[in-house]
Parts: sequence; C-alpha cells; structure tokens
Amino acid sequence: MPGRVSTRTSTASHLSHKSSAPTLASRRSTTSRISSPTVSIPDEGPSSSLRTQICAIFSDAQRTTAGHRKLVIGLRKIQEACCYELPNTKTKRNEDYGEDDFNVEIARCVIRLMGVKKAEGVGERIVRFLGAFLRHATEKDLALVPENDIEETQSLPETPSSRLVAHILSIMLPLLNSKEKTVRYRSTQVISHIINSLDSIDDEYFHLLKMGLLKRIRDKEPMIRVQAVLGLGRLAGNEDDGGQDGADSEDEESSAVLVKLLDVLQNDPSADVRRSLLLNLPLTPGTLPYLLERARDIDSATRRALYSRLLPALGDFRHLSLSMREKLLRWGLRDRDDNVRKATARLFRERWIEDCAGPRSATEDGAAKQAAPPSIDGLLELLERIDVVNSAVDSGIASEAMKEFWSGRPDYRDDVQFSDSFWDQLTPESVFMARSFNDFCRGEGDERYETLLGEKMPEVTKLAFFLQRYLNKLIESLNRNNAREENEEEEDIVEQEFIVEQLLHIAKTLDYSDEVGRRKTFALLRETLAIAVLPDEITRLVIDVLRDVCGTEVSGERAFCGVVLEAIAEVHDNITVDEPTVDEGDESFHSARSEISQSTPTNKKPKQILISENGEEDEAKAIKEIMINLKCLHIAQCMLENVEGSLQQNVHLVTMLNNLVVPAVRSHEAPIRERGLLCLGLCCFLDKTLAEENLTLFIHCFTKGHPSLQVSAMHILSDILTTHPCLLTSTADSALQKSILKIFAKALKTQHNPDVQSAATTALCKLMLTSVITDEELLRQAVLCFFDPATKENAAVRQALTYFLPVYCHSKRENMERMAAVALAVLHSLLSLGEELDEEEEMVGISVVGTMLVDWTDARKLVVQDPTQVSWDESGKKEIKAVNGDIHLNLADSLLERALTSSCSKEEKKAITSMLGKIYISPNSSAEKLQTALDLTTEALDSKVASDAAGRNALNKLHTALSKAIGDSTKAGKGSVPEGPTSLEEDGVEAAEAVQSEETMEAGVEEDGKTEPGDSLLEELLDDEEEL
Repeated sequence: MPGRVSTRTSTASHLSHKSSAPTLASRRSTTSRISSPTVSIPDEGPSSSLRTQICAIFSDAQRTTAGHRKLVIGLRKIQEACCYELPNTKTKRNEDYGEDDFNVEIARCVIRLMGVKKAEGVGERIVRFLGAFLRHATEKDLALVPENDIEETQSLPETPSSRLVAHILSIMLPLLNSKEKTVRYRSTQVISHIINSLDSIDDEYFHLLKMGLLKRIRDKEPMIRVQAVLGLGRLAGNEDDGGQDGADSEDEESSAVLVKLLDVLQNDPSADVRRSLLLNLPLTPGTLPYLLERARDIDSATRRALYSRLLPALGDFRHLSLSMREKLLRWGLRDRDDNVRKATARLFRERWIEDCAGPRSATEDGAAKQAAPPSIDGLLELLERIDVVNSAVDSGIASEAMKEFWSGRPDYRDDVQFSDSFWDQLTPESVFMARSFNDFCRGEGDERYETLLGEKMPEVTKLAFFLQRYLNKLIESLNRNNAREENEEEEDIVEQEFIVEQLLHIAKTLDYSDEVGRRKTFALLRETLAIAVLPDEITRLVIDVLRDVCGTEVSGERAFCGVVLEAIAEVHDNITVDEPTVDEGDESFHSARSEISQSTPTNKKPKQILISENGEEDEAKAIKEIMINLKCLHIAQCMLENVEGSLQQNVHLVTMLNNLVVPAVRSHEAPIRERGLLCLGLCCFLDKTLAEENLTLFIHCFTKGHPSLQVSAMHILSDILTTHPCLLTSTADSALQKSILKIFAKALKTQHNPDVQSAATTALCKLMLTSVITDEELLRQAVLCFFDPATKENAAVRQALTYFLPVYCHSKRENMERMAAVALAVLHSLLSLGEELDEEEEMVGISVVGTMLVDWTDARKLVVQDPTQVSWDESGKKEIKAVNGDIHLNLADSLLERALTSSCSKEEKKAITSMLGKIYISPNSSAEKLQTALDLTTEALDSKVASDAAGRNALNKLHTALSKAIGDSTKAGKGSVPEGPTSLEEDGVEAAEAVQSEETMEAGVEEDGKTEPGDSLLEELLDDEEEL
C-alpha cells in the first residue's frame, strides 16, 4: 500500500467547492475520524509531477460525469507514457516514472475513496470514472497484442492494465472485512464495478473475489449487500468455470454462487437487494422461474422493475409457458400499485404485440427502433398466445388486458375493421377482439368512441342474424356429439360455445330502440331458450339479453317472466317425452304448458311413457329426468336473478314457485334439492312473508347440511337479512332470532372447514356494517377470530376482518361503544388462549392487541362526528374540535375495575396498564365519568396494581390527564351540565346531539326563526349559582 504525505498537494484547490464535501486530495481529517486514534498516518513520500497530474484528473472527475470521456483519454496517455515506449511522438518518455509508479498513484487515489460516505455524490462519480478508465485501458492494451499470440495461448496476455487491476484488487480485498461500514461499502462497490466493467479477470483473483463477495451478501448493512450481489451476479454466469477439482472446500462453496444468490433473491429483507439481483442475475432456464416470482414481491418498486425492465429485456414472450403468461398478466394488471399496473399494460400493448406483429424496424445506425405498423393478424396471434378461450371468462384477465390495449393503442383502434367477411369467419380470438373493442368504447362514455363504434360495429338486426348462424352451428355440433359415444368434437364445441358467448356479451350492450332488430332478437332468444341441450353459461347470457330486450318497466318484467316460464315448460316436455310429439306445434306447446302447471318436476313420468323392463334403461331415464329438472331449475334461477318486482303481484312467479321450486326443495335427489334451495332463496328476496316462513328451513340446511350446502345456506340467510332487515330486528319471534345468531356463532368456530368459516365471516361483517346484527357477543367472537392463531391459514377470514373491524368501529359511535364494551372480554380471552398454545404456535403480542383495541375505540377517529364538534376554517378545510371521550372513559373504568380484582393475573395487569397509558382523555367528556375514572385510577395507584415502572408511569399519566380534564371542565362550566349524555347513551343516542337540541329548545328559538334567541337556561343556572 502506498505511503501518504503529511502535507497537502497543490491540487487541493481543484477539488469540490463545497466545504463539507469530502475530497480525494485531502482526507486526513476524515480518515482520522474513521480510523482508530492510535493509528499513525504513514508517510506518502514527496510530491511528484506524476502525482500532480493524476490527482488533477481525479479532481476533475469527481465534479461531474460530463467530462469523463476526455479525462479517461488523458489518464490513458499518462499510462502509456509510463508503461510503453512511444514511437513517432515528439514528447519523449519520462524515464523517472514507470508502470509501478503509475499503479501506486492510481491506487493512492482509490484508497482516498474508502472514507467517502454513500450520501456523497463524489464517491459515485469516482467509481464510475475508475471503471470507465479500466475498461478503456484494457481495450487499448488488447488492441496492441497480436491476434496470433491470443490464438496460440488460448488466453488473454498480461498487460499493464491487467496488472493495474490486480494491484487495485489486492488492496481492496482485505478492506472487505473492515469494521467500518463505509470502508466495506466502498471497497465492495469498487470491486463490483470493476467486475462489471471488464470482460475478464485474472484466475488468481477470480475465486478470491467470489469468496469475499459471498461473505458480504450476509452483511448487516443493506447497501453493502446490494453492491455484493451486483458483483456476484456477473460472476454467476461463469460458475461452471470454477470449482472443477472439487477438492478444495472453498472451490465447492464458490461453485454454489448462483444457488446462494437465488436464496438471497427470495429471502433477503431488503427490497433494494432483491431488486438489484432481479436486474443483474443471468437469464437462464434455471433462474427464470425465480426472477418471475418477484411479480409477487412485497415491494412495489421491485414488482414494477420486473414489468418495466426485466420482461421487456427478456426477448420474445412466446418462450414463456402459457400459464406463466397468464399469471404475469393477472398479477400485474390486478396489482394494488398503480405504477405496476401501468407498467404491465405498457408491456402488453407495446412489447408483446410487437413480438407478434413482426420485428421492429431499425434505423441506419441500428440504435433507434421504430414500432411496427398495426397488424390485426399480430393482435389475433397475441390473443391466441394468452388463451382467450380460458382467460376471457368472468374472472379471467384477457378482458382487462384488452381494455388497456385499446386505451393505449389509438392506431389499432383506427385500423381495426369489422366487415361482413369478418363476421362470416369468426374465431375465438377474432370474436373476443370485437367484444373487447365494443366493451371499451361503451365503457369510456365518450361521444367520440360511440361514433367510432357506430361506424365499425353492425346494427342490431345484422348481429341477430350472425348470432343465429353460430347458434345453429353449435346446436348441430352438440346434437352430433351427443349421438356419439366418444366426444370427438369436444375442442371444436368449446370454441363454438365461446363464440356464441362473446356474441351474447355484445348483444347485452346494444340499444334495442330499433323495433325491427328488437323483434328479431326477441324471437331468436325465445326460440333458443327452449333448446334443452343449450349449455348453462349460454342459457344465462340468453336470459340476461332477453331481460334487456323486454324492457325495464313492470310490464316488460311480467312479459319476460312469462316467456321464460313457457321456455321451461317446453324444455320439460322436450326431454321427458320419449314418444314422438304431436304434429301440431300448438298442441305440443299447450301440452307442455299443462305439464308444467299440473305436475311437478319430481313426479313420475306421464302414463303414455312405457316403463321399460330393462334396468339399465330405467336408470338412464332416471338420470335423464334429473338432468331435465336441473336444467329447468337453472333457467328459473337465471330468471329470478333478473327480477326485482314483487313476487305476489307476478302470477308467473307464483306459478313457478308452486309448480317448480317447492317440489324441487322436497325432492329426494340432493342436486335437485340444493338447486331448488337456491331458487327458493331468490324468491324470498322478492317477498318478505315468504322469507319469514322459510328462515327456519335455511337454518336447518345449515345445521344438518354438508359444507357446500352450509355455504349456500349462509349466503342465502345473509342476503335475506340484508334485503329484509326487519326480520331480525322485530321482536315477533325471539327464538328464531336466537337461532340465526347461534348459527353465525357456530360458523365462526368452524375451523375445520375454511370455506364455511370464511362465508360466515364475510356475511357477518356485511350484516354488522349495515347494523342488521348488533349483538355484542358476535362482535367479541369476530375479534377473537381475527387474533386467533387457528385462522392464520384462512386468508379470506383474516382479510375480511382486517377491513371490517376498523371500518365498523370508526363509522358510527354506537359501533365504537359496542367495541369498548367487549374489549376487556377480548383481552381476557386472548390471554387465556395464549397460555393454552403449544410452543410451535405463535400469536400476536398482547400489547399489540391492546393498542388496536384502544385505536378502534378512539372517538377522534370517527368518520361522522357530532356537528357541534366540527368547524371549518377560512380555506374550507374541516377541523375537529375536542370530541366527547366518554367511550374511552367507559373502557378505562372497565379496565381499572378488572385490574383491582384479586383474580387478575400479573400478565393481564401489565396488558391493562399498557392500554390505560394510551387512553384519550377529553375535557369535553362527562364530569361524572371523569371523576369516576379518577377515583379508580387513584385506587389503582394506592393498591400498587402496576408492578413495573412502565405500568406505574402509565397510571400516573392517566391520573394527570384526568385531573387536568376535570379542572378544565370545571373552568368551562361543564360541572353543572345535566346528566343528559349518560341517559341518552343508554337509549342509543349520541350525547352531543342531545345537548345541542336541548340548548336550542331552552333558548326559546321558534321554528320560523323570527324570534331573537335569549339567554340559554344553562347561563341562567350558572348566574344563579354565582349569586348564591
């Protein structure tokens, strides 16, 4: 290591002009602070012209990166003058300085960098300058070596630049283990930058660098780990070159660089480290799954880096598997961070489409690239590559991806054309392209897009003919496939179903003010609905479109129900009757009508059907009958989902209920019975009396049914109570109310079945947010379920309660009061639960629980405050005055009373005192409650409830706050306010509103507002007290 001079050189004036900025020419004071005071500074020798020249270059390099190229060339000239004989030059080589002198001076400047902290920009600029110089010098040295020498030796020769690199690395390697984090950071940064700047490194240092950087990936400082992985990422590509002999344990360790980096990529707590690895690891089939896994990283910047930097640089996306393409799109477009969603949309509409549309055209210099012109064939291929048949369903990602595509590619919007030839040769990709374009234009709500849609899309009548053509193809394929024993056309049928579904989605958005088109569509849908073999999804879409065609008025709804009921009758007739039907179509229709009105779906077949003596035929007929009833119930279910009117005022609905739904509920076949329950639940939404009569049935289904039926029953009960909340609030049948609350309590404890527990939790949250259920015991169980370690694996329950609990408490004062009432019971139950847990199980700390309970009962966080406590400043900003703190006072009273009991354990007292230290005390609270809380606090202090200093401090803090609040309340005259708040709280009315209305009445203000208000009764009482 070179020595150091004790005096500053003349180049010190050329360094950074900021007095606080560290410099390279003089760092004696900085390094003396970093190093131990007992270490003496070695002598650097006398100053020289070579040192002056090199220091001047480094001094200029630390100011800005703009002149680095020129400085690199200048430093290279100095190196050539020291290392080479320079022919054909006027300037002779300075014989006083050789290669070693040059290397020593360069290393001297690099050593000065070690004490520069990360925040100083001069350090980053010097590192970049050093890397640029070494890269330039290496290239120049290799250019002077004859190619024959390289080919003969099969290795790179030793050059002055390689010896300079070796000299710098020999100095930096020992510094990797320095105790100073700044020195470790700078040495790791210099080494990593040298590795990434050069194409080759001497084998002597290759393994040493690996070992040194591998130690630094476990450094406690994230900034050092970042630099370590930057260097190891480059070395990981040469992993196969190392560890060949396998004898040395260090070589074996170094051969696992890639494995260790992948472990760091998955488990490092620092997002900067993971992001650096994401962008610097080699792209190989082995590393690609780990890199793409970062799409689910907890850090949004890392996720955005994957979509904006890694995936565009990956190359053709078609090399990815189909499932990975779908996952990347789904994760990116549904990310919670807006920037990640934008990066994913840009990747899809700019990069992936270019891979399918054709290669990008490059300019003459090959640097700038220009996007290919719009290619509809390329867009269709892109849709094929993301498998729109499976990803375009309701929960699929294709619709969202295409919405972003049309939004960001106006050139494709203008170029796409939907001519008659397009509709004649539809494919799954082309029809989905048309549907997504239609949805985008109609969803934007812009007249410009509506005009564009009118120019490109066909009118209602023409689309109805196209729909009829593809429906006929589908029905023919289904009939042909049913006639065969083997499903040979399964794939073709799936594609045809998809085409029809997309056409129906388009039909749902059309305007049916055109009477000719409306009648054509109505007739087509009416005829299609009666086809028995129609798939369920198409049946649902047909009914949805039919509802729009019939109109939104009451008469249209009644006509819609009649049409669907007729279709149900025809479906029932077409499948149950095995004999040839009567020639007259009218007689066939009337017989079907009478069939559905006089018999039930579960009745035996008509007498004209001969009972087969063959058991197999009977079994086939029984299965066929079940399929018929399921089909009829599915049509009825889809119809009920589109009806909003009263059940009793619609004769078609009453007929369907009596002749189809009720017999299905009484059926002995489980599939029919469950489908009938769904239809009965939908009917209950339309009639309160029917819902009240069948609540017991749904409770029985939950109590005795299997898990799937329990989930359905829970959903039905929740929707019924939401639609008819008076069923639970009325006091007509208290036993029924207890049964409903009991099944919710039972479902919350159903830990062996996560689906039932999550369904019950979601339903309970909805009902409690709407104040349909106000039971405190259920609230207590919900809070316990949130903290219970048993629900750790049930993400749906935790997610629902994470949203529900703070929203429930902060939305209404009554809800917050209920939470305060159950807080102590929750705390006690969780303490008992924690004692019963096994060593492997972990529960959130009880102090965290107490903090959350206090936060949920903080009246300052109420969204809707008392109008008397809200004011507005001059700028119109809302300001909250001192709020009524009675809720926290009630909580404090219950906590203190529990702490004063003899049965309270030491651990529970510690948790209680921790909560008491966070209680909000307001002088705006009730004077009586303030005094009660103060007395209990004084008693707790005298009884020495708190055994530790933190608990005593919390109680003293509470005592001081209560005393101050009572004093402020007395000064403000609060002590003589009537005890309105206490009694009103018992009635469920906010105290502040009652005081406001009482003061208004006592002021003598008349309703018309014409009388001038006099002194309030409160002021008169205060005056009387002063006189007395």
